[in-house]
Amino acid sequence: MISAFSLAFYQLRKKSFRRTVWVGLIGALLVFILLWFAVGLVLLKTDLFVFTGLLSFINILLEWVFDVSAGVLTIIFSLFLFPSVVSVIVSFFLEEVAQAVETEYYPSLPTPRKQSTGELVMVTIKFAILSLALNIFVLPVYVILIFIPPVNFFVFYALNGYLIGREFFELVAHRRMDPVQAQYLRRSFSGQVFLAGAVIAVMMTIPIFNLVAPVIGAAAMVFLFEKWRNRVETA
Repeated sequence: MISAFSLAFYQLRKKSFRRTVWVGLIGALLVFILLWFAVGLVLLKTDLFVFTGLLSFINILLEWVFDVSAGVLTIIFSLFLFPSVVSVIVSFFLEEVAQAVETEYYPSLPTPRKQSTGELVMVTIKFAILSLALNIFVLPVYVILIFIPPVNFFVFYALNGYLIGREFFELVAHRRMDPVQAQYLRRSFSGQVFLAGAVIAVMMTIPIFNLVAPVIGAAAMVFLFEKWRNRVETA
């Protein structure tokens, strides 16, 4: 696995990789700007406290406290969702990354399996829904464990390791296998798929590294997929 990620980092010398990095980051930033704008608009248009008379001045204070708290929670939630959002965006540009790796390291491979637009969209939508649902589900856990860093980090990396590992594997594997074959291979190496996803998730939370983590992860998964597929075929 170390060699796979080392080779993936080496691929950054290619312009196609750097272009995909910027596309993913800009896309994620736009998504979060829209989210923050929507939340801010709702907060400005909503009055939750309606004290009257002598207590009316309390409305302003309570509204301010609520708005600030909601804004902070939105930013925190955005940070937790960052790996999943970037992964979804990069998935639309995975073909360039995978093709660059295969051209240099696996030139004898046949043309990738032709995937329908519907299949690609369904895989991406399924991941996006699953990722959003699970992160929302464990959000109370993040809040409860906010003062116990080792535990909340473990929950975050375990969850996103599973999600990212599965998503990246399926996107890579479906280029060469039908979904049933890909599922069998993923289950055969489920522990290593999870570990690769956890490494990518950790990279996504490290400043500087998080700028290239999704593309590095996609390239590394191509190397790992070919290694695992070769093991199964030669067993």
